[in-house]
Amino acid sequence: MEIEIVERNEHPLDIVERLASVHDWSFDRADVNEISVAVAGSWGDYQIAFTWLDELEALHIACAFDLKIPPRRRADMLELVSLINEQLWVGHFDLWPSEDVVMFRHSLLLAGGAEPNGRQCETLLKVATQACDRYYQSFQFVLWAGKSPREAMEGAMFETVGHA
Repeated sequence: MEIEIVERNEHPLDIVERLASVHDWSFDRADVNEISVAVAGSWGDYQIAFTWLDELEALHIACAFDLKIPPRRRADMLELVSLINEQLWVGHFDLWPSEDVVMFRHSLLLAGGAEPNGRQCETLLKVATQACDRYYQSFQFVLWAGKSPREAMEGAMFETVGHA
């Protein structure tokens, strides 16, 4: 099977860059196929990397938490990631072994020359930050409070209504 590179009207990351500019988010486009964007979440700022993968015609998003996983907690974190991924409809969490960090990842497939739009890119970013915000405390519960993955998930699945 031969992969054909399709000419596009606009580079998909140009749309992400415009989105970052409109929202006044800090960003760095060190490469034509990669841009990093800093976005405020509920529990802190997220460094989000968008990568354009020519050969797959996919816009990939990766959002890493700012927490290191010690070797003694790795098995529990893997179990927690599995439990969380069962709940997600879009995207997934990984443990990135080279850095020992938790990362949310997803890709927008644009095969055949489909053009992304600002709404798609914004939704991709929103899905990533919402997933990170929702499960951040679960990861903290396992790492720092010594909770089991199931206990940590119960905390994440509990939704509050109203304001105090």
